[in-house]
Parts: sequence; C-alpha cells; structure tokens
Amino acid sequence: MTFSNEPVVSIKEATIFQDHNTVLKDVNFQIDKGEFIYLVGSTGSGKTSLLKTLYADLELHLGDISVAGYEIKRLKRKKVPYLRRKLGIIFQDFQLFQDRSVADNIYFIMQATGWKDKAKMKNRLAEVLMKVGLGSIESKFPHQLSGGEQQRVVIARALVNEPELLIADEPTGNLDPQVSEGILNIFKAINNSGTAILMATHNYNIIRKFPARVLMCQKGKLLDSNVDEFELQDML
Repeated sequence: MTFSNEPVVSIKEATIFQDHNTVLKDVNFQIDKGEFIYLVGSTGSGKTSLLKTLYADLELHLGDISVAGYEIKRLKRKKVPYLRRKLGIIFQDFQLFQDRSVADNIYFIMQATGWKDKAKMKNRLAEVLMKVGLGSIESKFPHQLSGGEQQRVVIARALVNEPELLIADEPTGNLDPQVSEGILNIFKAINNSGTAILMATHNYNIIRKFPARVLMCQKGKLLDSNVDEFELQDML
C-alpha cells in the first residue's frame, strides 16, 4: 500500500456519461488516504456510473480523474488491470463463482493479479478471511453460505491486494439490518487500518448510525457535505 500524501482519488471538472447520456456534470472532489465516504442519490442519478468511471469500466471523455496514481482518461485498456490491483470492488449481488469453493473464488483473483507462490496465497487467504470474521469455510461453496457470509467473502476477495481504495456499490442492499450493521463494522475496521472507502448506499439508517462525509448525486450535480449544505432528509 502506498504511503504517499497524494489523494487516492482526484476529480476535476469531470462529466460522467452512461450510454452517451450525461448523468453528472462539473464533478469535482477528492478522496484522501483513509477517508470513508458515502455516495447517495436516487436510482438513475449517476452513482453507479461514477463508480464505474473510477475503475475504468466506463470511459471518461471530459475532465480529469486520477485514481491510485492512474490518469483515467489516458489509461490504455491493457493497463486497466494494474489500476484494479490497487482497488477493491464490492458489488451488491456478490458476483461469486457458484461452482467454486470460497478458496477458489479468492485464488482466482490472486492468480488474475499475478500471485504465483502457493504458500503465500494460502497464507493470504487465511489472513483476509480472518479480517472479515470468517473461520474455516475455505472448502464451502457460495450456496452453502448465508447472504452476509457471502458478502464477507466478497470483501475478503477485495482485500487480497491491500487496496488503496475500496469501492462498494450497495454492499448491504440484499442484507437485513442486523447483517448490514455487521458489514459496516467490517468496513470501519478496514478503514481504520488506512484503506479509503467509497460506498454507494440507499441505507440511510446506516449513515445515521455511522456518520461520515456524504456525496449526493442530484439533478445532474454532485453535492459534497464538506462543501454544500444539505440535510439527510434531502437524500430521501
């Protein structure tokens, strides 16, 4: 993990597109090392498009975005995997391979990002599972786990390469409140160890219980609670 003082994310005058439609204009913000930030807004407001632009799944045409030292606009496709090695990406629908064990799901990411030493891979597997509070489940398959356990596996997988930034898109969307709170406690522990987190959510009870900086997508603009005045009820 880098110890540079540079922001993990820097966005200047960016326009975010989805299918050639502008969803956000004049986007300006930065994420510093170790920050925890919520991203909120109604369905279709641009949250997921913004996240996809950050990890280079959507192209950036206007403005400048730097993520973990990579300039997104100038990033060649063959370099995208190098960017993603510095990120952990967590989805609402888990995206685990159902025909592979927990261990093989995590080993797949390791192998895809250049891990080769089997002993080191096994040790890292144990480390990341321990970080998310899972015991000896390496041999289990996703269908044998609860929704909360599956999401913990996804978080463990995202931690494999000690990311500078975790990007989480509605990570508690399919979970009940008690399980969601457990997931947030894991995120807080990860954040306290120095990893920045950007979490898109509709769960405003979580924001009330675990307050932090909020970015809100609204009417084509991105509002920042560090700069703009808005109340939590404005997001509902």
